[in-house]
Amino acid sequence: MELRQLRYVIAIARSGSLSKAAEQVFVAQSALSHQLAQLEEELGTPLFHRSRRGVEPTEAGRIFLAHAAAILRQVEDARVAVQTARGEPTGKVVFGIPHSVSAALALPLLQAVREQLPKVELELTEELTGNLMLQLRSGQLHLAVLFDDGLIGEFTRQPLLDERLMLISPAQAPERPRRKSVTLAAALALPLILPAPPHGVRPIIEQAAREHGLPPPNVVADISSISILRTSLLAGLGHTLLPPMPLRHELDAGLLHGCEVARPTLGRRVVLCASRHLPLSAAAEAVASLTGPLCRELARSGRWQGATPVAEPDQDGGFALPDNTQNVHFLR
Repeated sequence: MELRQLRYVIAIARSGSLSKAAEQVFVAQSALSHQLAQLEEELGTPLFHRSRRGVEPTEAGRIFLAHAAAILRQVEDARVAVQTARGEPTGKVVFGIPHSVSAALALPLLQAVREQLPKVELELTEELTGNLMLQLRSGQLHLAVLFDDGLIGEFTRQPLLDERLMLISPAQAPERPRRKSVTLAAALALPLILPAPPHGVRPIIEQAAREHGLPPPNVVADISSISILRTSLLAGLGHTLLPPMPLRHELDAGLLHGCEVARPTLGRRVVLCASRHLPLSAAAEAVASLTGPLCRELARSGRWQGATPVAEPDQDGGFALPDNTQNVHFLR
Protein backbone atom coordinates (compact mmCIF):
# COMPACT_ATOMS: atom_id res chain seq x y z
CA MET A 1 0.00 0.00 0.00
CA GLU A 2 1.38 3.39 -1.00
CA LEU A 3 0.55 6.94 0.01
CA ARG A 4 -0.29 7.82 -3.57
CA GLN A 5 -2.95 5.12 -3.57
CA LEU A 6 -4.54 6.74 -0.52
CA ARG A 7 -4.57 10.09 -2.32
CA TYR A 8 -6.11 8.47 -5.38
CA VAL A 9 -8.91 6.85 -3.37
CA ILE A 10 -9.77 10.16 -1.70
CA ALA A 11 -9.77 11.96 -5.06
CA ILE A 12 -12.09 9.33 -6.56
CA ALA A 13 -14.50 9.59 -3.64
CA ARG A 14 -14.58 13.38 -3.78
CA SER A 15 -15.10 13.60 -7.53
CA GLY A 16 -17.35 10.56 -7.97
CA SER A 17 -15.60 9.82 -11.24
CA LEU A 18 -12.38 8.09 -12.25
CA SER A 19 -11.81 10.50 -15.14
CA LYS A 20 -12.25 13.61 -12.96
CA ALA A 21 -10.09 12.11 -10.22
CA ALA A 22 -7.33 11.38 -12.75
CA GLU A 23 -7.35 15.04 -13.77
CA GLN A 24 -7.14 16.17 -10.14
CA VAL A 25 -4.12 14.01 -9.31
CA PHE A 26 -2.45 14.53 -12.72
CA VAL A 27 -2.22 10.90 -13.84
CA ALA A 28 -3.72 9.00 -16.76
CA GLN A 29 -7.07 7.37 -16.06
CA SER A 30 -5.65 3.96 -16.96
CA ALA A 31 -2.89 4.38 -14.37
CA LEU A 32 -5.41 5.48 -11.74
CA SER A 33 -7.63 2.48 -12.48
CA HIS A 34 -4.62 0.15 -12.26
CA GLN A 35 -3.60 1.54 -8.84
CA LEU A 36 -7.14 1.24 -7.53
CA ALA A 37 -7.39 -2.36 -8.77
CA GLN A 38 -4.09 -3.21 -7.06
CA LEU A 39 -5.28 -1.70 -3.79
CA GLU A 40 -8.63 -3.50 -3.92
CA GLU A 41 -6.83 -6.77 -4.61
CA GLU A 42 -4.54 -6.20 -1.63
CA LEU A 43 -7.49 -5.42 0.63
CA GLY A 44 -9.57 -8.25 -0.76
CA THR A 45 -12.70 -6.16 -1.30
CA PRO A 46 -14.00 -3.50 -3.71
CA LEU A 47 -13.83 0.06 -2.45
CA PHE A 48 -16.26 1.57 -4.96
CA HIS A 49 -19.51 0.69 -6.70
CA ARG A 50 -19.17 1.36 -10.45
CA SER A 51 -22.13 2.46 -12.57
CA ARG A 52 -22.86 4.57 -15.63
CA ARG A 53 -23.46 7.53 -13.32
CA GLY A 54 -20.00 7.26 -11.76
CA VAL A 55 -18.60 5.65 -8.65
CA GLU A 56 -19.49 5.76 -4.98
CA PRO A 57 -17.79 4.14 -1.96
CA THR A 58 -18.86 0.73 -0.73
CA GLU A 59 -19.21 0.22 3.03
CA ALA A 60 -15.62 -1.03 3.06
CA GLY A 61 -14.66 2.00 1.00
CA ARG A 62 -16.16 4.40 3.54
CA ILE A 63 -14.23 2.72 6.34
CA PHE A 64 -11.02 2.84 4.31
CA LEU A 65 -11.54 6.50 3.39
CA ALA A 66 -11.66 7.55 7.04
CA HIS A 67 -8.36 5.80 7.73
CA ALA A 68 -6.78 7.11 4.51
CA ALA A 69 -7.65 10.70 5.44
CA ALA A 70 -6.24 10.20 8.94
CA ILE A 71 -2.99 8.68 7.64
CA LEU A 72 -2.43 11.50 5.15
CA ARG A 73 -3.17 14.03 7.85
CA GLN A 74 -0.52 12.47 10.10
CA VAL A 75 1.99 12.47 7.24
CA GLU A 76 1.34 16.17 6.67
CA ASP A 77 1.62 16.82 10.43
CA ALA A 78 4.99 15.06 10.47
CA ARG A 79 6.25 17.09 7.52
CA VAL A 80 5.19 20.39 9.07
CA ALA A 81 6.55 19.40 12.50
CA VAL A 82 10.01 18.72 11.07
CA GLN A 83 10.04 21.93 9.05
CA THR A 84 8.95 24.09 11.98
CA ALA A 85 10.54 22.21 14.88
CA ARG A 86 12.15 25.35 16.25
CA GLY A 87 9.86 27.97 14.87
CA GLU A 88 6.36 29.33 15.35
CA PRO A 89 3.54 26.71 15.29
CA THR A 90 2.46 26.24 11.71
CA GLY A 91 0.00 24.02 9.91
CA LYS A 92 -3.62 22.95 9.80
CA VAL A 93 -5.63 21.94 12.87
CA VAL A 94 -9.00 20.20 12.46
CA PHE A 95 -11.15 20.98 15.51
CA GLY A 96 -14.54 19.37 16.19
CA ILE A 97 -17.34 21.22 18.03
CA PRO A 98 -20.79 19.88 19.03
CA HIS A 99 -23.81 21.76 17.70
CA SER A 100 -24.80 22.95 21.17
CA VAL A 101 -21.36 24.48 21.86
CA SER A 102 -20.77 26.10 18.48
CA ALA A 103 -22.60 29.36 19.25
CA ALA A 104 -20.46 29.94 22.34
CA LEU A 105 -17.02 28.83 21.19
CA ALA A 106 -16.64 28.85 17.39
CA LEU A 107 -16.17 32.57 16.73
CA PRO A 108 -14.07 33.34 19.85
CA LEU A 109 -11.79 30.40 19.05
CA LEU A 110 -11.35 31.47 15.44
CA GLN A 111 -10.50 35.00 16.58
CA ALA A 112 -8.07 33.79 19.25
CA VAL A 113 -6.22 31.51 16.84
CA ARG A 114 -5.97 34.26 14.24
CA GLU A 115 -4.57 36.71 16.80
CA GLN A 116 -2.25 34.41 18.75
CA LEU A 117 -1.33 31.75 16.17
CA PRO A 118 -1.24 33.56 12.82
CA LYS A 119 0.50 30.68 11.00
CA VAL A 120 -2.06 28.08 12.10
CA GLU A 121 -4.95 27.25 9.79
CA LEU A 122 -7.93 26.28 11.96
CA GLU A 123 -10.64 24.14 10.37
CA LEU A 124 -13.80 23.89 12.49
CA THR A 125 -16.25 21.05 11.95
CA GLU A 126 -19.66 21.03 13.67
CA GLU A 127 -21.06 17.55 14.35
CA LEU A 128 -23.07 15.43 16.74
CA THR A 129 -20.99 14.28 19.69
CA GLY A 130 -21.15 10.63 18.60
CA ASN A 131 -19.77 11.54 15.19
CA LEU A 132 -17.03 13.64 16.77
CA MET A 133 -15.91 10.66 18.84
CA LEU A 134 -15.67 8.47 15.74
CA GLN A 135 -13.67 11.09 13.84
CA LEU A 136 -11.35 11.74 16.78
CA ARG A 137 -10.78 8.01 17.18
CA SER A 138 -9.92 7.55 13.50
CA GLY A 139 -7.58 10.55 13.40
CA GLN A 140 -9.75 12.72 11.17
CA LEU A 141 -9.79 15.34 13.95
CA HIS A 142 -6.87 16.68 15.92
CA LEU A 143 -9.04 17.96 18.79
CA ALA A 144 -12.71 17.85 19.75
CA VAL A 145 -14.92 19.35 22.42
CA LEU A 146 -16.96 16.56 24.05
CA PHE A 147 -19.02 16.02 27.20
CA ASP A 148 -17.68 13.86 30.01
CA ASP A 149 -20.39 11.18 30.02
CA GLY A 150 -18.19 8.45 31.43
CA LEU A 151 -17.57 6.98 27.95
CA ILE A 152 -14.61 9.04 26.76
CA GLY A 153 -11.83 7.42 28.76
CA GLU A 154 -10.07 6.41 25.55
CA PHE A 155 -9.16 10.07 24.95
CA THR A 156 -6.94 12.53 26.78
CA ARG A 157 -9.19 15.07 28.52
CA GLN A 158 -8.78 18.68 29.55
CA PRO A 159 -11.80 19.94 31.56
CA LEU A 160 -13.00 23.31 30.30
CA LEU A 161 -16.20 24.30 32.09
CA ASP A 162 -19.49 23.10 33.52
CA GLU A 163 -22.87 24.00 32.04
CA ARG A 164 -26.20 23.87 33.85
CA LEU A 165 -29.26 22.61 32.01
CA MET A 166 -32.50 24.60 32.02
CA LEU A 167 -36.07 23.82 31.07
CA ILE A 168 -36.62 25.94 27.96
CA SER A 169 -40.20 26.49 26.81
CA PRO A 170 -42.12 28.50 24.21
CA ALA A 171 -42.96 31.83 25.86
CA GLN A 172 -46.68 31.37 25.21
CA ALA A 173 -46.92 27.70 26.17
CA PRO A 174 -49.88 27.28 28.58
CA GLU A 175 -48.05 24.63 30.64
CA ARG A 176 -44.89 26.73 30.94
CA PRO A 177 -43.80 26.96 34.61
CA ARG A 178 -44.45 30.40 36.08
CA ARG A 179 -41.96 30.03 38.95
CA LYS A 180 -38.23 30.63 38.81
CA SER A 181 -37.47 26.92 39.17
CA VAL A 182 -39.11 23.58 38.48
CA THR A 183 -38.40 20.13 39.88
CA LEU A 184 -36.83 17.56 37.61
CA ALA A 185 -39.94 15.38 38.01
CA ALA A 186 -42.18 18.18 36.72
CA ALA A 187 -39.81 18.94 33.83
CA LEU A 188 -39.64 15.28 32.77
CA ALA A 189 -43.45 15.10 32.63
CA LEU A 190 -43.74 17.89 30.06
CA PRO A 191 -43.71 17.09 26.32
CA LEU A 192 -39.99 17.26 25.58
CA ILE A 193 -37.94 17.64 22.41
CA LEU A 194 -34.50 16.17 23.08
CA PRO A 195 -31.44 15.07 21.10
CA ALA A 196 -31.63 11.46 20.00
CA PRO A 197 -29.65 9.06 22.21
CA PRO A 198 -26.75 8.83 22.78
CA HIS A 199 -26.01 12.41 21.74
CA GLY A 200 -25.77 15.60 23.76
CA VAL A 201 -27.71 15.92 27.00
CA ARG A 202 -29.90 12.86 26.55
CA PRO A 203 -27.72 10.44 28.61
CA ILE A 204 -27.49 12.97 31.47
CA ILE A 205 -31.27 13.40 31.64
CA GLU A 206 -32.07 9.69 31.41
CA GLN A 207 -29.50 8.70 34.04
CA ALA A 208 -30.69 11.43 36.44
CA ALA A 209 -34.24 10.10 36.09
CA ARG A 210 -33.11 6.54 36.84
CA GLU A 211 -30.98 7.52 39.82
CA HIS A 212 -33.84 9.49 41.43
CA GLY A 213 -36.52 6.90 40.76
CA LEU A 214 -38.37 9.08 38.27
CA PRO A 215 -40.16 8.07 35.07
CA PRO A 216 -38.15 8.53 31.85
CA PRO A 217 -38.53 11.85 30.03
CA ASN A 218 -41.75 12.34 28.09
CA VAL A 219 -40.06 12.68 24.70
CA VAL A 220 -42.38 13.69 21.87
CA ALA A 221 -39.60 14.21 19.29
CA ASP A 222 -35.95 13.19 18.89
CA ILE A 223 -34.17 16.12 17.25
CA SER A 224 -30.37 16.34 17.27
CA SER A 225 -30.14 19.51 15.16
CA ILE A 226 -30.10 22.74 17.18
CA SER A 227 -31.63 24.71 14.30
CA ILE A 228 -34.54 22.27 13.88
CA LEU A 229 -35.01 22.05 17.65
CA ARG A 230 -35.16 25.86 17.82
CA THR A 231 -37.78 25.98 15.07
CA SER A 232 -39.83 23.29 16.81
CA LEU A 233 -39.76 25.16 20.11
CA LEU A 234 -40.81 28.41 18.47
CA ALA A 235 -43.67 26.55 16.79
CA GLY A 236 -44.90 25.44 20.21
CA LEU A 237 -44.31 21.72 19.66
CA GLY A 238 -42.80 21.11 23.09
CA HIS A 239 -40.12 22.00 25.62
CA THR A 240 -36.48 21.01 25.97
CA LEU A 241 -33.74 20.58 28.56
CA LEU A 242 -30.55 22.29 27.41
CA PRO A 243 -27.95 24.80 28.52
CA PRO A 244 -29.15 28.32 27.62
CA MET A 245 -26.29 29.25 25.27
CA PRO A 246 -27.52 27.50 22.07
CA LEU A 247 -30.84 29.38 22.36
CA ARG A 248 -29.49 32.59 23.84
CA HIS A 249 -30.91 34.99 21.23
CA GLU A 250 -34.44 33.58 21.50
CA LEU A 251 -34.27 33.67 25.31
CA ASP A 252 -33.01 37.27 25.32
CA ALA A 253 -35.75 38.27 22.87
CA GLY A 254 -38.47 36.72 25.04
CA LEU A 255 -39.50 34.22 22.38
CA LEU A 256 -38.44 31.37 24.65
CA HIS A 257 -38.50 31.15 28.43
CA GLY A 258 -35.84 29.51 30.59
CA CYS A 259 -36.52 27.99 33.99
CA GLU A 260 -33.99 26.53 36.42
CA VAL A 261 -34.26 22.81 37.16
CA ALA A 262 -33.93 21.87 40.83
CA ARG A 263 -33.96 18.72 42.95
CA PRO A 264 -31.61 17.77 41.35
CA THR A 265 -29.93 20.43 39.28
CA LEU A 266 -28.61 19.00 35.99
CA GLY A 267 -25.22 19.83 34.52
CA ARG A 268 -22.64 18.63 32.04
CA ARG A 269 -18.86 18.84 32.05
CA VAL A 270 -17.40 20.22 28.81
CA VAL A 271 -13.94 18.83 28.00
CA LEU A 272 -11.34 19.15 25.27
CA CYS A 273 -10.27 15.74 23.96
CA ALA A 274 -7.49 14.32 21.81
CA SER A 275 -6.41 10.84 20.82
CA ARG A 276 -4.18 8.95 23.24
CA HIS A 277 -2.54 7.09 20.37
CA LEU A 278 -1.86 9.78 17.75
CA PRO A 279 0.67 12.50 18.58
CA LEU A 280 -0.52 16.08 18.33
CA SER A 281 1.27 18.43 15.99
CA ALA A 282 2.86 21.56 17.45
CA ALA A 283 0.01 23.58 15.92
CA ALA A 284 -2.64 21.35 17.55
CA GLU A 285 -0.88 21.55 20.91
CA ALA A 286 -0.82 25.35 20.61
CA VAL A 287 -4.56 25.44 19.85
CA ALA A 288 -5.26 23.13 22.78
CA SER A 289 -3.21 25.36 25.09
CA LEU A 290 -5.25 28.46 24.29
CA THR A 291 -8.66 26.72 24.31
CA GLY A 292 -8.76 26.14 28.08
CA PRO A 293 -8.03 29.72 29.16
CA LEU A 294 -10.35 31.03 26.45
CA CYS A 295 -13.29 28.91 27.66
CA ARG A 296 -12.70 29.87 31.29
CA GLU A 297 -12.66 33.55 30.35
CA LEU A 298 -15.86 33.20 28.31
CA ALA A 299 -17.53 31.65 31.36
CA ARG A 300 -16.20 34.21 33.85
CA SER A 301 -17.23 37.15 31.69
CA GLY A 302 -20.75 35.82 31.11
CA ARG A 303 -20.27 35.54 27.35
CA TRP A 304 -20.84 31.79 27.72
CA GLN A 305 -24.16 31.91 29.54
CA GLY A 306 -24.97 29.18 32.03
CA ALA A 307 -21.32 28.11 32.31
CA THR A 308 -18.96 27.90 35.29
CA PRO A 309 -15.21 27.67 34.66
CA VAL A 310 -13.46 24.52 35.84
CA ALA A 311 -10.46 25.07 38.07
CA GLU A 312 -7.01 25.12 36.52
CA PRO A 313 -4.93 21.92 37.00
CA ASP A 314 -3.66 21.69 40.57
CA GLN A 315 -0.09 20.88 41.55
CA ASP A 316 -0.79 17.15 41.47
CA GLY A 317 -2.07 17.36 37.91
CA GLY A 318 -5.71 16.84 38.93
CA PHE A 319 -8.76 19.03 38.48
CA ALA A 320 -11.04 20.33 41.20
CA LEU A 321 -14.72 21.18 40.93
CA PRO A 322 -15.64 24.80 41.68
CA ASP A 323 -17.43 25.14 45.04
CA ASN A 324 -20.78 26.09 43.48
CA THR A 325 -21.08 22.88 41.44
CA GLN A 326 -20.99 20.38 44.29
CA ASN A 327 -24.80 19.89 44.27
CA VAL A 328 -25.13 19.59 40.52
CA HIS A 329 -25.94 16.17 39.04
CA PHE A 330 -23.23 15.31 36.53
CA LEU A 331 -23.17 12.10 34.51
CA ARG A 332 -20.09 10.10 35.44
